[in-house]
Amino acid sequence: MEDSPAIQRDSASWLFFVRASFALALAANIAGIVFLPVEAWIRGYLAMGLMFVVGSAITLTKTLRDDHEAGKLLNRIAEVKTTRLLKEYDVA
Repeated sequence: MEDSPAIQRDSASWLFFVRASFALALAANIAGIVFLPVEAWIRGYLAMGLMFVVGSAITLTKTLRDDHEAGKLLNRIAEVKTTRLLKEYDVA
């Protein structure tokens, strides 16, 4: 039986970079909205829009990751079925 492929893991420094970049970008956007010289309701509207964008981006990345993982699983299942059929064909 073949060994399953190794699980690819990101380095700790890459994970830190990604999280720090997200936090910095979010903080900069929030600071920009807070210090914008407009009325409070406009700042509230912009903040609400920012939160919707952040939530949508997180949902999109999770959905794309799940779709990619499902595709890998389906490809693996198809590969096993093909291997099984070829073994049965070779025996006959």
